[in-house]
Amino acid sequence: MTVSQDQRQREARKRLTVVLLGGVAGVAVGIAAVYGIGHLARNVGGDPACAPAVETARKIAPLVKGEVAALTVAGASKRLPELAFQDASGQSKTLADWRGRTVLLNLWATWCVPCRKEMPALDALQAKLGGRDFEVVAVNIDTRDPDKPKSWLKEVGIGKLGYFADPTAKVFQDLKEIGKAFGMPTTLLIDPQGCEIATLAGPAEWASEDALKVINAALGR
Repeated sequence: MTVSQDQRQREARKRLTVVLLGGVAGVAVGIAAVYGIGHLARNVGGDPACAPAVETARKIAPLVKGEVAALTVAGASKRLPELAFQDASGQSKTLADWRGRTVLLNLWATWCVPCRKEMPALDALQAKLGGRDFEVVAVNIDTRDPDKPKSWLKEVGIGKLGYFADPTAKVFQDLKEIGKAFGMPTTLLIDPQGCEIATLAGPAEWASEDALKVINAALGR
């Protein structure tokens, strides 16, 4: 066997190695595309405007304990639907009316015992932190007697919360369709862009030290 033949064989083996490595790399890229491996794939379908909400969720995660241990922080950058309801005068409102403010959206009803139990804490939270940067928006979803929730709030001395209602209960159904409402009460912490920061199914002591730490952290305080 001549020297030139040896060289040709070595060159052939090198070319084969390059082809094989390229094939392996191509397969890896294909797998990543199909199964969503990699940073970009994980963000497919996300709303770029909601990225700050995910960062806020990560920031408050270590504080989610004690009285608010049941909070589930957001892991994806997705905007909530434009939930519609009414204010005390019957005027139409949506989440867009709170753009630029952090919101604790709470769905409640007079027939829901846990809802009634946590309402004073929500009222106290609004009294402590409510302002131009933050508001507790408690939306009643009683579907029969529209005067009953107003009368009940007055009887128990709830005076800091604004009154909002959806007598069709569609706001609950809209959240249920996206997997954010399974029972009552349902509460969502929403950032100034209308994006979910965290969700809680069930009641909580919203005026507790644990809750105040979470809300203040979400507000960057």
